[in-house]
Amino acid sequence: MNKGKKRSGWRKLGRALLFIFGGILLLLIALIIYVVSVGHINPPDIADKSALKLERKQLDPSAYTIGNNWFRKSNSGLYEMYVEGKPFERGVIYGKLSAELVKRQEDNFTDQIKKMIPSQSYLKFLRYFVGFFNRNLANNIEEENKEEIYGISFSASDKYDFIGTNYERLLNYHAAHDIGHALQNMALVGCTSFATWNDASADSSLIIGRNFDFYVGDKFAEDKVIAFYHPDKGFNFMIVTWAGFTGCASGMNQEGLTVTINADKSKIPTGSATPVSLVAREILQYAKNIDEAYAIAKKHTMFVSESFLIGSAFDNRAAIIEKTPDSMELYDPKKNFITCTNHFQGENFKATPENIKQRDETASGYRFERLTELLKEKGPNTVQNTVDILRDRFGLQGRDIGVGNEKAINQFIAHHSVVFEPKKKLVWVSTAPWQMGEYVCYNLDSIFSMHGLHTDHEVYDSSRMIAPDPFMQTKAFINFKAYRSLKQAAQEGAQLDPKLIPALDPEFYHAYVVAGDYAFKHGNLEEAKGFYEVALTKVIANKSEEIHIRKQIELCNKKS
Repeated sequence: MNKGKKRSGWRKLGRALLFIFGGILLLLIALIIYVVSVGHINPPDIADKSALKLERKQLDPSAYTIGNNWFRKSNSGLYEMYVEGKPFERGVIYGKLSAELVKRQEDNFTDQIKKMIPSQSYLKFLRYFVGFFNRNLANNIEEENKEEIYGISFSASDKYDFIGTNYERLLNYHAAHDIGHALQNMALVGCTSFATWNDASADSSLIIGRNFDFYVGDKFAEDKVIAFYHPDKGFNFMIVTWAGFTGCASGMNQEGLTVTINADKSKIPTGSATPVSLVAREILQYAKNIDEAYAIAKKHTMFVSESFLIGSAFDNRAAIIEKTPDSMELYDPKKNFITCTNHFQGENFKATPENIKQRDETASGYRFERLTELLKEKGPNTVQNTVDILRDRFGLQGRDIGVGNEKAINQFIAHHSVVFEPKKKLVWVSTAPWQMGEYVCYNLDSIFSMHGLHTDHEVYDSSRMIAPDPFMQTKAFINFKAYRSLKQAAQEGAQLDPKLIPALDPEFYHAYVVAGDYAFKHGNLEEAKGFYEVALTKVIANKSEEIHIRKQIELCNKKS
């Protein structure tokens, strides 16, 4: 009798659990169906798709044309492209001219994501997360941008259909910077930018310099594109970019207005809005001065916080548009120079707890101080001085803090580095490796007066080249490259002596962290503890890494 009651009780419990878990499973299935359905993004309706019939003409193995549009690889290693026309048409032409590069760049991007997130199950989860997060993305993007991206998508690879359609993927990639905030609430780009004018510049000209420290693997940074746009509406402009990406990280238009973006601390967002890079792109295409740039930024809702450093030949000065999801401010330093890292400086934001934490607990505040220090040391600014500052690898007072430290202006991860002289319509772009190679100069007036590329030839101004950094010829640079290779091998589990890692970059705290983590993973606790303790004596990039080091020392003590 009792046994029967027990069995009956267990059956009732089992049915209850089955009902509960069955309900949860149904909810999960319903959620996935919902995410897939709302995550689907319909392409714009294009009445005239005749551009799809266009075919590119090959000038030589690395140069192609379609009418006045052209694409080529420079002897500098940079790719150069000119496109014109209406949004969908120029998107199609962009894709056709650079089809191989569009496919290769997506391969590089997805390969790096797989290295960062090796778990297939988590990657699948991220697919649904991004789909849900960006469910309203298309509603927040101007029709012109959507049509152009849709045009490029016809040249994208079909092998990533499991992620989404070509159009969905390319559209979502334009929000990658912003999604990084959502997943980790951190700036994936630790950029540095600054400008000088009037008596802060040697010839009183406005000069702007910036490092775009955006790292998605070495391969991703190999194929930089200098894209020159002659759109049917707005101003001609140029951007430094990568294949398939039409947003602006760094650019200048024919009016001498420049835009560069720097990420700032954000609260975790709950849904998509206009991607930062497309706000910057609209400013570049339609603004001729700081006031017009501010008006364009104001009309958009963003879900992350960003600083837009705007340089203006019209105003002969620069200012920073500081924008959060809730408010914005125009920061004017009331000086003849301006500096920008990854925290806000305006009255509305500078005293907020999250901004103070961002300034003091990350590399942003330290880099800001070093940048200010260098501007004072160098005296009245020149293009060469600007390049020298962007290449600076030292800490405050010139201290050796290790090659590759995030607190240095030059972190040795930059996708690109740029210098602008807006009144002269000149832009210098770095060549590999990082900002250590020569800086190639382009004259916008010359480029936009070409009227097509009839023979394959260099389009940069060879008389204005900035020479490579002599540091590349030193033993320290060779050791740094060896350190990066050894670090990767250690993180991938190769058999090696961890003492070799910090020996190659002895002042870099992270070299000791990598060695410590390797020794810890292999059960060599005393050795690991020794590495961690040395790391604490070096200049550490941010508070979170210091916490990691101290926790590892505690674990070594507990386990030994």
